[in-house]
Amino acid sequence: MSPWTGPVVVLAVLAAAVLHASWNALVKATDDQVGIFARSSLVGAVICAVGLWFVDMPAAASWGWLIASALIHVAYNLGLLAAYRLGDFNQTYPLARGLGPVVVAVVAALVLDEPLAPLPAIGVLVIAGAIAVLGLTPWRRVKANRPAVLAAVFTGLTIASYTLVDGIGVRRSDSAAGYTLWLVGLECAATAVLALALRRDTPMLAAGGRAWVAAVAVTVMSTLAYGLVLWAQTRGALAAVAALRESSVVVAAVIGMLAFKEPMGRVRVAASIAVAVGVALLAAA
Repeated sequence: MSPWTGPVVVLAVLAAAVLHASWNALVKATDDQVGIFARSSLVGAVICAVGLWFVDMPAAASWGWLIASALIHVAYNLGLLAAYRLGDFNQTYPLARGLGPVVVAVVAALVLDEPLAPLPAIGVLVIAGAIAVLGLTPWRRVKANRPAVLAAVFTGLTIASYTLVDGIGVRRSDSAAGYTLWLVGLECAATAVLALALRRDTPMLAAGGRAWVAAVAVTVMSTLAYGLVLWAQTRGALAAVAALRESSVVVAAVIGMLAFKEPMGRVRVAASIAVAVGVALLAAA
């Protein structure tokens, strides 16, 4: 990252992190998680269909990556639903997010020829280690709920996959906005069809106004959050952006403690502080 774009990229990704943790908390808080995914996906598909009139079409070289990412995002949504149904928010969220930076950093360095400088590389390791502590402590809770851990790990692998795919795709698109809207639109359409198929006997679309307000909020926050990340990936190293994005686990840990009354001991507080330290190392680069 250049000296000028560095702080801008950092602020954009930190804003995306707050938005991401917030919309995930909304999904976790609802009693009908499949329903909110269906409604938000329908809203997202409509918003993207309108927005596509105002952005440039992504370049042809990016379409293969874009379609692959949309499919991976659908798998991510399924993993996320399973993780939130089976486990606590402040455990499954950081565990799912924690795998991404490590996998992205390794693949970016070995395959995409994007090795990190020493300082940001240390930042990636600090963030990944702290997130592992947040997701794997206390150990008795992990052992007692292995299905939730497996669902979170699967979700984390999909996060790493779409981060890498989109990092390549958006750079070939010549239009970060166009790539974002097409990606979100395709993902939303596929997710809506899947959610409605899973719940054919339940009138999800006949939900009250509050349910639709929540769906719109999820759609707007998730689209804006990932749009900021995709833009940042055109300006900064993939591994650094991926790690910086995972500062959302600190926000998630606080939300889990305050909103869901989930445990937050000294070890987890220390791990949250370590994430902040890792973010500072990346920002200093």
